[in-house]
Amino acid sequence: MKRGIMSSNLFLFPILFSFAFLSSPVLSASDLILAKVDRRIDLTSQIVRITTSLKVQNTGSDVVSEILLSFPENQTSNLAYLKAALGEGKGKAKPSSGVGLPVEVVHLKDVPPALTIYSVSLPKGLGKGDILTLDVLAVFTHSLQPFPEKINQADIQLLLFQESARYLSPYAVKVQSLTVKLPDARIESYTKLGNAKLQGSELKYGPYENLPPFSYLPIVVHFENNQPFAVAKELVREIEISHWGNIQITEHYSIIHAGAQSKGEFSRLDYQTRQFLRGASAFRRLVAKLPPRAHSVYYRDEIGNISTSSLWGDSKKTELEIEPRYPMFGGWKTAFTIGYGLPLRDFLFGSDGKRFLNISFGAPISELVIDTLFVKVVLPEGSKDISVSVPFPVKQSQETKLSHLDIVGRPVVVLEKNNVVPEHNEHFQVYYKFNSLSMLREPLMLISGFLFLFVACIVYTHADISISKSSASYLAKLQWDEVINLLYHVQSSVFADECSTYTVHL
Repeated sequence: MKRGIMSSNLFLFPILFSFAFLSSPVLSASDLILAKVDRRIDLTSQIVRITTSLKVQNTGSDVVSEILLSFPENQTSNLAYLKAALGEGKGKAKPSSGVGLPVEVVHLKDVPPALTIYSVSLPKGLGKGDILTLDVLAVFTHSLQPFPEKINQADIQLLLFQESARYLSPYAVKVQSLTVKLPDARIESYTKLGNAKLQGSELKYGPYENLPPFSYLPIVVHFENNQPFAVAKELVREIEISHWGNIQITEHYSIIHAGAQSKGEFSRLDYQTRQFLRGASAFRRLVAKLPPRAHSVYYRDEIGNISTSSLWGDSKKTELEIEPRYPMFGGWKTAFTIGYGLPLRDFLFGSDGKRFLNISFGAPISELVIDTLFVKVVLPEGSKDISVSVPFPVKQSQETKLSHLDIVGRPVVVLEKNNVVPEHNEHFQVYYKFNSLSMLREPLMLISGFLFLFVACIVYTHADISISKSSASYLAKLQWDEVINLLYHVQSSVFADECSTYTVHL
């Protein structure tokens, strides 16, 4: 396909239809304006990251305590992570390094359902004439559409991305620019506007000046992306605490290649001889970044241990490179388990008479999208007053796990979250009370068991368990033994006479 505007408007129609209402003055009457907006869209992986630097100015007389962000419905359904932080005003948005501000969905009057409004609470009110810089990071999953949707083994993977060249905001914008970062410079097509520039692997739109509220200018980018589209349909991550000095982590993965579907036959010979030509859209390996000092690492599936993996690390990091039993093409699935141990002293601490676990929430595999994540924290038996602190909303429940030498079972805190991305790999805390004397329960049970066994053996070897000589059963046994002896002697005498007669005849 030649570079240029897409020949079909099929992909633009839903977006244009959704924003037909934006000509109405919804939320447009505001004392805030955006003096400068810099947007950067990262399309180098399957996860779409949009970083926006907003230079906000209060032109009114009232103090403003919140800033509104707007997203269209087609983006909100795929929004996995949203963070807003005060910037330094140097022009480069780095919301991941700042302290996140409270963000929540607000339902305003006369706002159509095709638009979702988020409110960012400011730590200090913005007075008349004041200016601040707000850095916003929005992370989206399943936003890249394979086109074509099905490809052969030798084909490359092409994707479609839809956006607006202008920043969709309830505020007027003085100056705005957009940069789209692509995996490489190979682009099939893109929407060419008057000020669009393609510089290497970056596509730039703007600057645009004096934009009214809710300005929207649709663009479509059709580009090549052969990065791993690994999606975990479900991940169960179990963290088991042992106060004897170890934390055991077990992760059960169910992964699918969510890119363009593979069609036709698969040739192992072609793949082995020309992997980059006959399997460019497939991924062969994944990298898991484990915590430092991870030990007893294993990688296996239902068949057994998988030896096609490598592990290396130092005092700062531990990396596990795993390789499935077969290359992963579009639509192919695999399931495996990763397990490893961690030193207890690195993650378990004490505060105000309680113990608390401080460990990361998400998966260690790089650039992995998780549709459903279950984090199960198995606490020692006897733990009580359990509470959890997570930096984002999750579903929380509790269950019980029975293990060896348990009496009532171990309490398990279950955290569930959908649409998880690497940005969710933040630390969370589980607080609980635990009596140290409870650690002696299992050793005492083992000692008591062995002691009982030894005592039983001693009693058995020294006790006389024979039947009494005056009992009827004992007398009957003696009579039976006499009968047996008598029969034996009779049989022996008859046999001796027969042998003598035979000798005489000879």
